[in-house]
Amino acid sequence: MPKFVAWMDRTLYPNYENSWDDRLFRKFILEQLTPESVVLDLGAGAGIVGEMDFRGKAVRICGADLDPRVVDNPFLDEGKIANANEIPYPDNSFDVVFANNVMEHIEEPSKAFSEIHRVLKPGGIFLFKTPNRTHYVLLIARFTPHWFHQFFNKLRGRDEEDIFPTLYRSNSFAQVRELAVTAGFNITSLERIEGRPEYLRFNFLTYLIGAGYERIVNSSDRLAVFRVLLIAQLRKAE
Repeated sequence: MPKFVAWMDRTLYPNYENSWDDRLFRKFILEQLTPESVVLDLGAGAGIVGEMDFRGKAVRICGADLDPRVVDNPFLDEGKIANANEIPYPDNSFDVVFANNVMEHIEEPSKAFSEIHRVLKPGGIFLFKTPNRTHYVLLIARFTPHWFHQFFNKLRGRDEEDIFPTLYRSNSFAQVRELAVTAGFNITSLERIEGRPEYLRFNFLTYLIGAGYERIVNSSDRLAVFRVLLIAQLRKAE
């Protein structure tokens, strides 16, 4: 990390840690877990995000992902190679299903929402964190090719094999509301959050621009539509 980035982190965002968004999402998930919970990590992948390690927090943790590395994910009791549209578990299997930065990759979100609803127990919770469709990063991403996403994220320290094509079909308030209601979910909460400008921390000027943007969109709830994260909590009826 360049010295100026560390200095600006300390000066402008002293209360933010690395992976602050994953840490925040972890808190949302922990609020729903009990020692008796049976949990599905949808899009669990290889287990490279330490904040998604809930071993010891639930009785059983399963995972599903198209990435074959899911079967060796150390955070899971069981990992299965599967599409979100065809989750290989019986009806009413899980107390909690969560998806961390997954919904932006889903090609047919209506099928995925329906499948998640099916495998949840009555009263079960579906939590997901995804980029907000009207944030500037997504506006840029929607008009740039996948190779550019790989190149840009490589500059940020991400491995190419962990960068997947994005579609952004369940990444706005309107999209989530329609998908949730159609699938039979009750919406418990939908939040849009802006924090440290992770995508612009590569030089002094861009960091300043990102920090200014963060302060503007957090200055009024009317500007929440332009914040970077969308965190949804949906509940299946009892």
